[in-house]
Parts: sequence; C-alpha cells; structure tokens
Amino acid sequence: MHPALSIIVFTTLSGFGYGLAAVLGFGLLDPQFVATKIAHILALFLIAGGLASSTLHLGNPQRAWRALSQWRTSWLSREGVLAIATFIPLCIAAYGAIFHDRYLPLPGIIGAIMSGITVYCTSMIYASMKSVQAWHTRLTPATYLLFSGAGGALLGVVFAVISGSGVLFLMFLSVIFLAAAWAVKSRWRRRMERMQPLSTPESATGLGFIGEVRLFERPHTNDNYLTREMGFQIARKHAAKLVQMSYMLGGVVPVVLLMLTLVAGAAAYAVAITFVTLAVIAHFAGVFVERWLFFAEARHAVMNYYGR
Repeated sequence: MHPALSIIVFTTLSGFGYGLAAVLGFGLLDPQFVATKIAHILALFLIAGGLASSTLHLGNPQRAWRALSQWRTSWLSREGVLAIATFIPLCIAAYGAIFHDRYLPLPGIIGAIMSGITVYCTSMIYASMKSVQAWHTRLTPATYLLFSGAGGALLGVVFAVISGSGVLFLMFLSVIFLAAAWAVKSRWRRRMERMQPLSTPESATGLGFIGEVRLFERPHTNDNYLTREMGFQIARKHAAKLVQMSYMLGGVVPVVLLMLTLVAGAAAYAVAITFVTLAVIAHFAGVFVERWLFFAEARHAVMNYYGR
C-alpha cells in the first residue's frame, strides 16, 4: 500500500509520545527535576503533533471530528475518542509535576494505561483489516506496543541522564523493550514472507475452476484512488536494504550507544547525554523506516483486479 508520510509521522511520533507518557505515568522520573517537567511537555507535544499529522491524510480534515461518532464499530473512531480522553489524566499529571513538583499516582497510572490502550487501538486499525493479509495478525498490535515502549523508555533515559536519577533502571527497561520489539518484528516479517495469499485472482473472480486467471485488461485506463493508495510496489532488493537499515538504526545502534553511556559514566556527563540523545535519534530513524516498510510492503486484496 502507498506509504503516506502523514500516517508514518503520526504512528511514529504518537508512539514515542505515549511511551514517554507511560514512563512518566508510572513515576519512573522524579518530578522535582526540571528535566522531568520538560519530559511531560514533550510527551504531550509528541502526541498532539502525531494526531495533527494524521488529519493531513484525510480528504476533508475539517470533518475529522465526524470519525469520533463510530466508536462502537470502528477502531479508528475508538482511537480518536481515547486519544482525546487520554489527554485529561496526562494533563493533570503534568500539572502536578510542573507546578507542584509532585507525582500524582492516580492520574499518572490511568494516563499510562490509557496511553497503552490508545496505541493498541491505533494498531488494530491495521490488524483488523482482513483485506491486507500481512497486517491481519496479533503480532501487529504487539509490535506497535513494544516499539512505543522502547521509544518511551529511550526518551526516559535521556531525561534521567540529564537529571542524574533512575538511569540504570530505564536503561535496562530500554534494552528489554528494544530486544522484544525487534524480535517480535522479525517474527512478523518471517510470517509475511512465508504466508500464502488467501486471496488470489482465481478466488477473487471465482474463475479458479477453469485454471490460472490472467489480467486481460485493466478495469480502467487512468489511475484512481485504489491504484494510488493500494497499489504501491517496492523492489525486493530495496526492501532488503531498508530492512537491514531499520534493524541497525532502530535496534543495534541504540543498544551500543546505551552501553557506551554506561562506560562513560557520570564522570563524562556531556558525553553520556550525547550518546543517549543519538540513541533516541537512531531509534526514531529505524522505526520510521520500519513503519514505511509496514505500509509499502502490504498487499491489498483489491490489487487482484489490477494484475498485481
């Protein structure tokens, strides 16, 4: 499918934002430090920026509010409702930390849990689509949640290093999330590469009893919404290079930089901050590439009618 930049930015930014919000919500950063106050602001900014980016993909962004009305049946609507509702406990928790130097357990934990549920709803927008076989698996929400946790923990490490509190635990948490996220993603990719298409030109047309079905003529001569949004193709060799890049930037490089931060220790304060900041940037780039491939390699069943 066509990898729309707005959706990639949305899922990546909001994932980092909700992950950091969960770290703050569970009280893993001391609110007495200025760095923690900045972390609260950054989490809200990332979430808001991601949600704003998602509206750019709509044909009529000014009507985006109408999507909230279908929460009983639509994962997209549920995500929108929860995203707005989650701001309430997150803002309360941020208020307590910024203006009163206090960690508020109740709104913090509620905000952290709701952040995870919102990320889950985002992932289910894609996992619920039976027409895209690669996405229709429980591994899809697992990867979204784990990448959100990894991004949030890495951002937490940055603010922990700046404040000099809780560094080791957040580093350990980051490595665990990074290893789990890329392990699950590897399993997700192996499944995609090995699966046999459930929908084929033969099954789509109902002519499989005759034999192999080949495209005689396209349904129409000009491109339309389906060919633009669901007919994207990427060469296998390019995909392989991008996969390696995503694993290196998103997984290997951050772990190496975290280890170097431990070696540097408190004596090299500026070096430690540089290493953990680079780890976040590398992970963000890796997840961005991973998310681009998530859309670019997905094959929609409707393409059976276009000979792809």
